Amino acid sequence: MAFKAVMVDLKGDQVEAKVKDISEDQLPKGEVLIKVAYSSVNFKDGLAGLKDGKIVQSYPFIPGIDLSGTVESSDDSRFQKGDKVIATSYDIGVTHFGGYSEYARIPADWVVPLPEGLSLREAMIFGTAGFTAGLSVHRLEKEDVTPDAGDVLVTGATGGVGSMAVAMLATKGYQVTGSTGKSSEFEYLKSLGAAHVISRDEVYDGGKIRPLDKGIWAGAVDPVGGDSLASVLSKMKQNGSVAVSGLTGGTKVPATVHPFILRGVSLLGVDSAYCAMPLREKVWKRLDSDLKPENLEDMVDREVELQDVPQAMADIIESKIRGRVLVKVAGE
Repeated sequence: MAFKAVMVDLKGDQVEAKVKDISEDQLPKGEVLIKVAYSSVNFKDGLAGLKDGKIVQSYPFIPGIDLSGTVESSDDSRFQKGDKVIATSYDIGVTHFGGYSEYARIPADWVVPLPEGLSLREAMIFGTAGFTAGLSVHRLEKEDVTPDAGDVLVTGATGGVGSMAVAMLATKGYQVTGSTGKSSEFEYLKSLGAAHVISRDEVYDGGKIRPLDKGIWAGAVDPVGGDSLASVLSKMKQNGSVAVSGLTGGTKVPATVHPFILRGVSLLGVDSAYCAMPLREKVWKRLDSDLKPENLEDMVDREVELQDVPQAMADIIESKIRGRVLVKVAGE
């Protein structure tokens, strides 16, 4: 069986991404063969298109860290031909061929049954970004960050994780402050439910970070990291919590211990890649229920097909995307 996939390959000093014809025997090992309906473009996918992106370890390779589709065949009794499923994270799109392909073979332990109320398309509007946002909200709730506790900040709010977090928190009744470096997108964030929108310079202006600043937020969802995260920590209220999931702002966090020992602030690591399956399934079910925003479609920046994926991978690295890029492979 021949089919199409986006392959990245190293050509000299550059990574080249092109749609190519491949065969089933080129797919990696796994118990479940899935006919892919949709995938999406995440920041990690963009890194897969860069030589120094530190995502792809061997070439040629099929990127795409998430997918939804229908089981074509299965050697595992948990899944039957015709089942609708989701596969995200783990090593998909990193060391295991990913979702930018008409067919994907995935280990059964990485596959999640599609929640009954979600379509395959909706599952990938959420995708890894939506799952990460949902897991972030779940972690904040476990730390008693409730709507009554005070405002919740979302940094990088026009990105995939940020947009989803804004909408989910607003759906749950939180007063959300969205932070962005794009002044043209203030109205977009308000349309998602943000009560307040501020410039990222109001979170961190590039200057010296105070060990402890005025307490402003009860909680925060931070997909940015870096200096911005250090500033966010210094501005948390007593017993506030920050759920951190990203590094677009850098990997070094020049913080002090003061927010932790003087205000009881909690820094919550959000690991969407290797999240345990019981919690993974629980969060996906919540994305089909109380965390599902009514304005889900509004977060789709664009819908592309396989031939458009290389450009979308470049665009997400250059911050040219608002919200989510949905990749239509075969459709519903």
